[in-house]
Amino acid sequence: MTNQTTAFDKLIDQPADALLALIGLFREDPRPDKMDLGLGVYRDTTGQTPIMRAVKQAELVLHREQQTKSYLAPEGDARFVALLAQIVFGDALAADATLTGVQTPGGTGALRMAGELVARGNPDATIWLGSPTWANHAPIFAASRLKLAHIPFFDQATQTLQFDAMVSALAAAAPGDAVLLHGCCHNPTGADFSHDQWRALSALIEAKGLLPIVDLAYQGLGHGIDEDAFGVRHCLETLPDVVVAYSCDKNFGLYRERTGALWAKGRNAAMTQRLRANMLSLARGNWSMPPDHGAALVRIILDDPALRNDWHAELTAMRERVAGLRAGLAAKDDRLMPLALQSGMFSLLPMAPDSVAALRADHGIYMANPGRINIAGLQTGQIVPFVAALSPHLIAS
Repeated sequence: MTNQTTAFDKLIDQPADALLALIGLFREDPRPDKMDLGLGVYRDTTGQTPIMRAVKQAELVLHREQQTKSYLAPEGDARFVALLAQIVFGDALAADATLTGVQTPGGTGALRMAGELVARGNPDATIWLGSPTWANHAPIFAASRLKLAHIPFFDQATQTLQFDAMVSALAAAAPGDAVLLHGCCHNPTGADFSHDQWRALSALIEAKGLLPIVDLAYQGLGHGIDEDAFGVRHCLETLPDVVVAYSCDKNFGLYRERTGALWAKGRNAAMTQRLRANMLSLARGNWSMPPDHGAALVRIILDDPALRNDWHAELTAMRERVAGLRAGLAAKDDRLMPLALQSGMFSLLPMAPDSVAALRADHGIYMANPGRINIAGLQTGQIVPFVAALSPHLIAS
Protein backbone atom coordinates (compact mmCIF):
# COMPACT_ATOMS: atom_id res chain seq x y z
CA MET A 1 0.00 0.00 0.00
CA THR A 2 1.31 3.46 -0.87
CA ASN A 3 1.78 6.24 1.66
CA GLN A 4 -1.44 7.86 0.65
CA THR A 5 -2.84 10.87 2.49
CA THR A 6 -5.86 9.98 4.62
CA ALA A 7 -8.59 11.99 6.25
CA PHE A 8 -7.10 11.29 9.68
CA ASP A 9 -3.47 12.29 9.07
CA LYS A 10 -3.66 15.48 11.12
CA LEU A 11 -5.29 13.94 14.16
CA ILE A 12 -3.12 14.15 17.27
CA ASP A 13 -3.22 12.12 20.45
CA GLN A 14 -5.42 13.56 23.20
CA PRO A 15 -4.67 13.50 26.93
CA ALA A 16 -6.76 11.12 29.00
CA ASP A 17 -9.64 12.73 30.90
CA ALA A 18 -8.32 13.24 34.43
CA LEU A 19 -11.62 12.51 36.18
CA LEU A 20 -12.24 9.33 34.19
CA ALA A 21 -8.71 8.20 35.02
CA LEU A 22 -9.41 8.90 38.71
CA ILE A 23 -12.54 6.72 38.56
CA GLY A 24 -10.43 3.88 37.19
CA LEU A 25 -7.81 4.24 39.92
CA PHE A 26 -10.50 4.19 42.61
CA ARG A 27 -12.11 1.08 41.14
CA GLU A 28 -8.79 -0.78 41.17
CA ASP A 29 -7.87 0.24 44.74
CA PRO A 30 -8.43 -2.82 47.03
CA ARG A 31 -8.51 -0.85 50.32
CA PRO A 32 -11.89 -1.30 52.05
CA ASP A 33 -11.80 2.17 53.67
CA LYS A 34 -11.09 4.12 50.45
CA MET A 35 -13.14 7.28 49.83
CA ASP A 36 -14.43 8.46 46.44
CA LEU A 37 -14.75 12.24 46.68
CA GLY A 38 -13.97 12.84 43.01
CA LEU A 39 -16.98 11.70 40.96
CA GLY A 40 -19.54 14.52 40.92
CA VAL A 41 -22.72 12.63 41.75
CA TYR A 42 -24.96 12.90 44.79
CA ARG A 43 -24.68 10.00 47.24
CA ASP A 44 -27.04 9.17 50.09
CA THR A 45 -26.31 7.84 53.59
CA THR A 46 -25.62 4.38 52.15
CA GLY A 47 -23.12 5.70 49.62
CA GLN A 48 -25.44 5.06 46.69
CA THR A 49 -26.73 7.43 44.01
CA PRO A 50 -30.44 6.69 44.35
CA ILE A 51 -33.27 7.02 41.88
CA MET A 52 -35.57 9.60 43.45
CA ARG A 53 -38.96 8.36 44.62
CA ALA A 54 -40.88 10.70 42.32
CA VAL A 55 -38.79 9.55 39.36
CA LYS A 56 -39.67 5.92 40.10
CA GLN A 57 -43.35 6.79 40.24
CA ALA A 58 -43.13 8.84 37.05
CA GLU A 59 -41.54 5.89 35.27
CA LEU A 60 -44.53 3.74 36.21
CA VAL A 61 -46.85 6.40 34.78
CA LEU A 62 -44.75 6.61 31.61
CA HIS A 63 -44.74 2.83 31.22
CA ARG A 64 -48.51 2.72 31.59
CA GLU A 65 -49.45 5.71 29.45
CA GLN A 66 -46.80 6.24 26.77
CA GLN A 67 -48.15 5.22 23.38
CA THR A 68 -45.20 5.77 21.03
CA LYS A 69 -41.43 6.04 20.73
CA SER A 70 -41.64 8.27 17.70
CA TYR A 71 -39.31 11.27 17.43
CA LEU A 72 -39.77 14.46 19.35
CA ALA A 73 -39.41 17.69 17.39
CA PRO A 74 -36.01 19.48 17.50
CA GLU A 75 -37.33 21.69 20.32
CA GLY A 76 -38.10 18.61 22.41
CA ASP A 77 -40.94 18.20 24.90
CA ALA A 78 -42.61 21.61 24.96
CA ARG A 79 -44.57 20.86 28.13
CA PHE A 80 -41.34 19.85 29.91
CA VAL A 81 -39.73 23.15 28.88
CA ALA A 82 -42.74 25.19 30.02
CA LEU A 83 -43.10 23.49 33.41
CA LEU A 84 -39.37 23.61 34.09
CA ALA A 85 -39.34 27.33 33.22
CA GLN A 86 -41.77 27.93 36.08
CA ILE A 87 -39.33 26.25 38.48
CA VAL A 88 -36.34 28.18 37.13
CA PHE A 89 -37.82 31.64 36.63
CA GLY A 90 -41.05 31.71 38.62
CA ASP A 91 -44.47 31.98 37.01
CA ALA A 92 -44.30 35.65 36.01
CA LEU A 93 -40.89 35.58 34.31
CA ALA A 94 -41.61 32.20 32.70
CA ALA A 95 -44.52 33.82 30.88
CA ASP A 96 -42.34 36.59 29.41
CA ALA A 97 -42.96 36.64 25.66
CA THR A 98 -39.33 37.58 24.98
CA LEU A 99 -38.11 34.30 26.56
CA THR A 100 -37.82 31.15 24.45
CA GLY A 101 -36.57 27.70 25.40
CA VAL A 102 -35.78 24.26 23.98
CA GLN A 103 -34.93 20.88 25.43
CA THR A 104 -31.29 19.78 25.18
CA PRO A 105 -29.26 16.61 25.87
CA GLY A 106 -28.22 17.59 29.39
CA GLY A 107 -26.72 20.80 30.63
CA THR A 108 -23.65 20.09 28.51
CA GLY A 109 -25.79 20.14 25.36
CA ALA A 110 -27.33 23.40 26.54
CA LEU A 111 -23.92 24.98 27.05
CA ARG A 112 -22.71 23.82 23.65
CA MET A 113 -25.79 25.29 22.00
CA ALA A 114 -25.26 28.53 23.94
CA GLY A 115 -21.67 28.76 22.72
CA GLU A 116 -22.63 28.12 19.10
CA LEU A 117 -25.48 30.61 19.34
CA VAL A 118 -23.04 33.32 20.46
CA ALA A 119 -20.53 32.33 17.78
CA ARG A 120 -23.22 32.66 15.10
CA GLY A 121 -24.30 36.04 16.40
CA ASN A 122 -20.79 37.43 16.88
CA PRO A 123 -17.95 35.31 15.40
CA ASP A 124 -15.39 37.59 17.07
CA ALA A 125 -16.84 37.17 20.56
CA THR A 126 -14.80 36.22 23.59
CA ILE A 127 -16.35 34.36 26.50
CA TRP A 128 -15.02 35.32 29.93
CA LEU A 129 -14.65 32.44 32.36
CA GLY A 130 -14.00 32.79 36.07
CA SER A 131 -10.96 30.86 37.29
CA PRO A 132 -11.42 28.18 38.44
CA THR A 133 -14.54 26.83 36.77
CA TRP A 134 -15.96 23.43 35.83
CA ALA A 135 -13.26 21.60 33.88
CA ASN A 136 -15.52 21.05 30.86
CA HIS A 137 -16.51 24.70 30.39
CA ALA A 138 -13.41 25.72 28.44
CA PRO A 139 -13.46 22.72 26.05
CA ILE A 140 -17.18 23.22 25.33
CA PHE A 141 -16.81 26.89 24.44
CA ALA A 142 -13.55 26.36 22.54
CA ALA A 143 -15.30 23.72 20.44
CA SER A 144 -18.03 26.31 19.84
CA ARG A 145 -15.33 28.49 18.20
CA LEU A 146 -15.39 31.18 20.87
CA LYS A 147 -12.25 32.89 22.12
CA LEU A 148 -11.61 32.22 25.80
CA ALA A 149 -10.49 34.67 28.47
CA HIS A 150 -9.89 33.66 32.08
CA ILE A 151 -10.48 36.06 34.95
CA PRO A 152 -10.04 35.71 38.73
CA PHE A 153 -12.92 34.21 40.69
CA PHE A 154 -11.71 32.34 43.79
CA ASP A 155 -8.56 32.17 45.87
CA GLN A 156 -8.04 28.58 47.01
CA ALA A 157 -5.61 29.35 49.84
CA THR A 158 -7.79 31.99 51.52
CA GLN A 159 -11.13 30.43 50.45
CA THR A 160 -12.41 33.82 49.29
CA LEU A 161 -14.42 34.87 46.25
CA GLN A 162 -12.37 37.45 44.32
CA PHE A 163 -15.27 39.66 43.29
CA ASP A 164 -13.40 42.95 42.97
CA ALA A 165 -10.67 41.32 40.89
CA MET A 166 -13.28 39.72 38.67
CA VAL A 167 -15.04 43.03 38.08
CA SER A 168 -11.73 44.75 37.33
CA ALA A 169 -10.79 42.08 34.80
CA LEU A 170 -14.13 42.43 33.02
CA ALA A 171 -13.18 46.01 32.23
CA ALA A 172 -11.28 44.56 29.26
CA ALA A 173 -14.39 42.87 27.83
CA ALA A 174 -15.82 44.30 24.62
CA PRO A 175 -19.48 44.87 23.75
CA GLY A 176 -20.91 41.64 22.35
CA ASP A 177 -18.66 39.42 24.47
CA ALA A 178 -20.21 36.79 26.75
CA VAL A 179 -19.52 36.11 30.42
CA LEU A 180 -20.23 32.75 32.03
CA LEU A 181 -21.87 32.87 35.46
CA HIS A 182 -22.67 29.92 37.73
CA GLY A 183 -26.25 30.36 38.87
CA CYS A 184 -25.65 28.70 42.26
CA CYS A 185 -23.54 26.03 43.99
CA HIS A 186 -20.38 26.94 42.09
CA ASN A 187 -18.42 24.00 40.74
CA PRO A 188 -15.67 23.52 41.91
CA THR A 189 -15.53 26.05 44.76
CA GLY A 190 -18.97 26.20 46.39
CA ALA A 191 -18.59 30.00 46.53
CA ASP A 192 -21.62 31.92 45.27
CA PHE A 193 -22.37 35.57 44.63
CA SER A 194 -24.35 37.49 47.24
CA HIS A 195 -27.53 39.26 46.16
CA ASP A 196 -25.67 42.57 46.12
CA GLN A 197 -22.94 41.08 43.97
CA TRP A 198 -25.52 39.77 41.50
CA ARG A 199 -26.99 43.27 41.33
CA ALA A 200 -23.57 44.83 40.75
CA LEU A 201 -22.69 42.25 38.07
CA SER A 202 -25.98 42.82 36.28
CA ALA A 203 -25.35 46.58 36.20
CA LEU A 204 -21.82 46.06 34.88
CA ILE A 205 -23.00 43.62 32.21
CA GLU A 206 -25.64 46.08 31.01
CA ALA A 207 -23.23 49.02 31.01
CA LYS A 208 -20.63 47.13 28.95
CA GLY A 209 -23.08 45.48 26.55
CA LEU A 210 -22.13 41.91 27.53
CA LEU A 211 -24.20 38.74 27.29
CA PRO A 212 -24.55 36.69 30.50
CA ILE A 213 -24.65 32.92 30.02
CA VAL A 214 -25.93 31.53 33.32
CA ASP A 215 -25.11 27.87 33.99
CA LEU A 216 -27.74 26.61 36.45
CA ALA A 217 -26.90 22.97 37.19
CA TYR A 218 -27.70 22.58 40.90
CA GLN A 219 -30.92 24.46 41.61
CA GLY A 220 -32.35 23.40 44.97
CA LEU A 221 -29.10 21.95 46.34
CA GLY A 222 -27.76 25.23 47.72
CA HIS A 223 -30.34 27.15 49.76
CA GLY A 224 -33.64 26.19 48.08
CA ILE A 225 -35.41 26.34 44.74
CA ASP A 226 -36.27 30.03 44.81
CA GLU A 227 -33.17 31.13 46.72
CA ASP A 228 -30.85 29.41 44.22
CA ALA A 229 -32.62 31.12 41.33
CA PHE A 230 -32.12 34.68 42.60
CA GLY A 231 -29.24 35.47 40.25
CA VAL A 232 -30.78 34.13 37.07
CA ARG A 233 -34.11 35.80 37.83
CA HIS A 234 -32.43 39.11 38.56
CA CYS A 235 -30.59 38.94 35.23
CA LEU A 236 -33.84 38.22 33.42
CA GLU A 237 -35.59 41.10 35.15
CA THR A 238 -32.89 43.69 34.45
CA LEU A 239 -31.01 42.75 31.26
CA PRO A 240 -32.14 42.86 27.64
CA ASP A 241 -30.33 39.67 26.53
CA VAL A 242 -29.76 36.57 28.70
CA VAL A 243 -28.96 32.90 28.02
CA VAL A 244 -29.63 30.20 30.62
CA ALA A 245 -28.28 26.63 30.42
CA TYR A 246 -30.01 24.16 32.75
CA SER A 247 -29.32 20.62 33.93
CA CYS A 248 -31.70 18.18 35.61
CA ASP A 249 -28.85 15.77 36.43
CA LYS A 250 -28.41 16.65 40.08
CA ASN A 251 -31.76 17.95 41.31
CA PHE A 252 -33.77 15.17 39.63
CA GLY A 253 -31.00 12.55 39.81
CA LEU A 254 -31.23 11.97 36.04
CA TYR A 255 -27.51 11.72 35.34
CA ARG A 256 -27.59 9.13 32.58
CA GLU A 257 -30.80 10.42 30.97
CA ARG A 258 -29.09 13.62 29.71
CA THR A 259 -31.95 16.00 30.49
CA GLY A 260 -31.50 19.74 30.14
CA ALA A 261 -32.80 22.92 28.56
CA LEU A 262 -31.59 26.18 27.09
CA TRP A 263 -33.47 29.46 27.31
CA ALA A 264 -32.63 32.72 25.59
CA LYS A 265 -34.17 36.13 26.19
CA GLY A 266 -34.14 38.64 23.36
CA ARG A 267 -34.48 42.38 23.70
CA ASN A 268 -37.63 42.41 21.56
CA ALA A 269 -40.07 40.00 19.93
CA ALA A 270 -38.23 39.96 16.60
CA MET A 271 -34.93 39.06 18.28
CA THR A 272 -36.60 36.31 20.33
CA GLN A 273 -38.06 34.82 17.15
CA ARG A 274 -34.61 34.93 15.52
CA LEU A 275 -33.03 33.32 18.58
CA ARG A 276 -35.53 30.48 18.53
CA ALA A 277 -35.04 29.87 14.81
CA ASN A 278 -31.28 29.60 15.35
CA MET A 279 -31.66 27.37 18.41
CA LEU A 280 -33.82 24.96 16.38
CA SER A 281 -31.32 25.07 13.52
CA LEU A 282 -28.45 24.25 15.90
CA ALA A 283 -30.44 21.44 17.50
CA ARG A 284 -31.21 19.94 14.11
CA GLY A 285 -27.56 20.06 13.07
CA ASN A 286 -26.14 18.71 16.34
CA TRP A 287 -28.53 16.04 17.65
CA SER A 288 -31.56 16.38 15.37
CA MET A 289 -34.07 15.40 18.08
CA PRO A 290 -33.36 15.29 21.84
CA PRO A 291 -33.85 12.13 23.95
CA ASP A 292 -37.29 11.78 25.48
CA HIS A 293 -37.16 9.67 28.63
CA GLY A 294 -35.72 12.08 31.20
CA ALA A 295 -37.74 15.05 30.00
CA ALA A 296 -40.92 12.98 30.06
CA LEU A 297 -40.23 12.02 33.69
CA VAL A 298 -39.66 15.64 34.73
CA ARG A 299 -42.84 16.67 32.90
CA ILE A 300 -44.89 13.99 34.69
CA ILE A 301 -43.45 14.99 38.08
CA LEU A 302 -44.06 18.70 37.63
CA ASP A 303 -47.54 18.13 36.20
CA ASP A 304 -48.65 16.10 39.25
CA PRO A 305 -48.93 18.07 42.55
CA ALA A 306 -48.30 14.99 44.70
CA LEU A 307 -45.21 13.92 42.73
CA ARG A 308 -43.93 17.51 42.63
CA ASN A 309 -44.27 17.80 46.42
CA ASP A 310 -42.49 14.48 46.97
CA TRP A 311 -39.68 15.48 44.60
CA HIS A 312 -39.29 18.77 46.46
CA ALA A 313 -39.25 17.00 49.85
CA GLU A 314 -36.55 14.56 48.73
CA LEU A 315 -34.51 17.37 47.18
CA THR A 316 -34.76 19.28 50.46
CA ALA A 317 -33.47 16.22 52.33
CA MET A 318 -30.55 15.94 49.90
CA ARG A 319 -29.69 19.62 50.40
CA GLU A 320 -29.87 19.28 54.18
CA ARG A 321 -27.62 16.21 54.11
CA VAL A 322 -24.96 18.13 52.15
CA ALA A 323 -25.24 21.14 54.48
CA GLY A 324 -24.86 18.83 57.48
CA LEU A 325 -21.69 17.31 56.04
CA ARG A 326 -20.31 20.81 55.44
CA ALA A 327 -21.03 21.78 59.05
CA GLY A 328 -19.44 18.56 60.29
CA LEU A 329 -16.23 19.21 58.36
CA ALA A 330 -16.06 22.85 59.47
CA ALA A 331 -16.40 21.82 63.12
CA LYS A 332 -13.37 19.54 62.98
CA ASP A 333 -10.74 22.03 61.81
CA ASP A 334 -10.79 25.84 61.82
CA ARG A 335 -9.16 25.89 58.39
CA LEU A 336 -12.29 24.18 57.02
CA MET A 337 -14.72 26.72 58.50
CA PRO A 338 -15.33 28.43 55.11
CA LEU A 339 -16.91 25.19 53.87
CA ALA A 340 -19.93 25.85 56.11
CA LEU A 341 -20.49 29.18 54.33
CA GLN A 342 -20.29 27.66 50.85
CA SER A 343 -23.11 25.82 49.12
CA GLY A 344 -23.75 22.81 46.95
CA MET A 345 -21.88 19.59 46.43
CA PHE A 346 -18.36 20.88 45.76
CA SER A 347 -15.55 22.69 47.55
CA LEU A 348 -11.96 23.44 46.60
CA LEU A 349 -9.94 22.66 49.70
CA PRO A 350 -7.12 24.97 50.87
CA MET A 351 -4.27 22.58 50.09
CA ALA A 352 -1.26 22.23 47.81
CA PRO A 353 -1.79 20.28 44.55
CA ASP A 354 0.81 17.63 45.46
CA SER A 355 -1.26 16.78 48.53
CA VAL A 356 -3.95 15.26 46.31
CA ALA A 357 -1.60 12.49 45.20
CA ALA A 358 -0.31 11.98 48.75
CA LEU A 359 -3.81 11.55 50.20
CA ARG A 360 -4.64 9.07 47.46
CA ALA A 361 -1.45 7.05 47.99
CA ASP A 362 -1.37 7.14 51.79
CA HIS A 363 -5.06 7.04 52.72
CA GLY A 364 -7.08 5.94 49.69
CA ILE A 365 -8.78 9.34 49.52
CA TYR A 366 -9.66 10.17 45.92
CA MET A 367 -10.36 13.75 44.88
CA ALA A 368 -9.93 15.77 41.69
CA ASN A 369 -6.95 18.10 41.19
CA PRO A 370 -6.21 20.60 42.62
CA GLY A 371 -8.24 19.62 45.70
CA ARG A 372 -11.88 19.63 44.62
CA ILE A 373 -14.03 17.34 46.72
CA ASN A 374 -17.59 16.18 46.27
CA ILE A 375 -19.02 16.82 49.74
CA ALA A 376 -21.92 14.46 49.01
CA GLY A 377 -19.43 11.62 48.51
CA LEU A 378 -18.68 11.59 52.23
CA GLN A 379 -20.48 9.53 54.85
CA THR A 380 -20.97 11.04 58.30
CA GLY A 381 -18.78 8.35 59.84
CA GLN A 382 -15.94 9.25 57.48
CA ILE A 383 -15.66 12.88 58.60
CA VAL A 384 -13.26 12.22 61.50
CA PRO A 385 -10.79 9.97 59.60
CA PHE A 386 -11.01 12.23 56.55
CA VAL A 387 -10.14 15.39 58.48
CA ALA A 388 -7.39 13.56 60.38
CA ALA A 389 -5.76 12.54 57.09
CA LEU A 390 -6.36 15.95 55.55
CA SER A 391 -5.17 18.20 58.39
CA PRO A 392 -1.39 17.95 57.75
CA HIS A 393 -2.01 19.09 54.16
CA LEU A 394 -4.24 22.10 54.86
CA ILE A 395 -2.97 25.64 54.31
CA ALA A 396 -3.70 28.19 57.02
CA SER A 397 -5.69 31.10 55.60
